[in-house]
Amino acid sequence: MTVDAHHHVWDLSVRDQDWITGPELQPLRRNFTVADLEPEARAAGVDRTVLVQTITVAEETPEFLALAQESPLVGGVVGWTDLTRPDVADELARLGELPGGAYLRGIRHQVQGEPDPAWLLRPEVTRGLAAVAAAGLAYDLLVLPQQLPACAEIAAALPELTLVLDHLGKPPIASGELEPWAGGVRALAALPNTVCKLSGMVTEADLAKWTADDLRPYADTVLDAFGPGRLMFGSDWPVCTLAATYGQVRDLADALTDGLSDHERAEVLEDTATRVYRL
Repeated sequence: MTVDAHHHVWDLSVRDQDWITGPELQPLRRNFTVADLEPEARAAGVDRTVLVQTITVAEETPEFLALAQESPLVGGVVGWTDLTRPDVADELARLGELPGGAYLRGIRHQVQGEPDPAWLLRPEVTRGLAAVAAAGLAYDLLVLPQQLPACAEIAAALPELTLVLDHLGKPPIASGELEPWAGGVRALAALPNTVCKLSGMVTEADLAKWTADDLRPYADTVLDAFGPGRLMFGSDWPVCTLAATYGQVRDLADALTDGLSDHERAEVLEDTATRVYRL
């Protein structure tokens, strides 16, 4: 079986996705539903998925939980809540009691949009992250390379929290540069409570003419740093469609793990996500 540990859905008639701006993102300005994803996922051999938040709106997470309850494809939800609210532990408990609340597996915030590179280390945020850990949930890190040092610091400060690095920490694939991103990734991976998603790579590369060889140095870096047992495949659908089809992204995962044993590849394609998100 294959698990897609990272995808999104949205309905623009319910609410706008205000991050979809400019001509380059124009193809994303339409609705994307689980019904749209299902045939593509099945054709690619994907049996279960993790649905991940897209915006910092409290109403989205309950909607996603209800959707997971109805969908045979969605096995878990990474939602959003305001980590700085004083009653965050109560809010996480409330989410878990909603219809589909049993599918809540993690929390995420768009840290990449925070101007403070040490946002994760703010006392009120650290307190919220501790509540996430106490609730038995993972925390997805959506960060830029310059924010990786703070990720390593919070991982060391909260060893009970599983931190999941989305999209390899957004390396500058289009420019071909490895440092300082690679050093930041290795420092984070040195902490045993961290894992990484092999996701979001095609949209960090040249959208029109990327190749697997362009992406391989970055995939090899995280494979070496985290190992297959702490790496998981994610499509980042539908954002990936800016550069590749769902099937191409799934095939890319095979190409980038072609040096692994069958057991190691199974860890990347299924076992790590199943364990971390309790699917």
